[in-house]
Amino acid sequence: MSIIININKLFDHRIRLGIMSILMVNESVDFNTLKELLDVTDGNLASHTKTLEKSNYIVVEKSFIGRKPNTKYKATRSGKAAFKKHIEALENLIKKQN
Repeated sequence: MSIIININKLFDHRIRLGIMSILMVNESVDFNTLKELLDVTDGNLASHTKTLEKSNYIVVEKSFIGRKPNTKYKATRSGKAAFKKHIEALENLIKKQN
């Protein structure tokens, strides 16, 4: 059926959906902020960001602030396009149900 066309399996998980939602409205977000906003563990967040990074939906920028490591994430152009497509597909699915 064409009802579920453009639904992206990568965004099925609530944490990846949350990461992308946050990155769509922010230029970049650091690891601790994402962790706080999504209420997840370090390992859980790291595994989901790695999945999104492997798909080229986000990029990781590592730096140091003073002596402390800082990891920031940004949505890529292709990541933003894929996420928009996914959200539009969900909206179309909801419209068809009504």
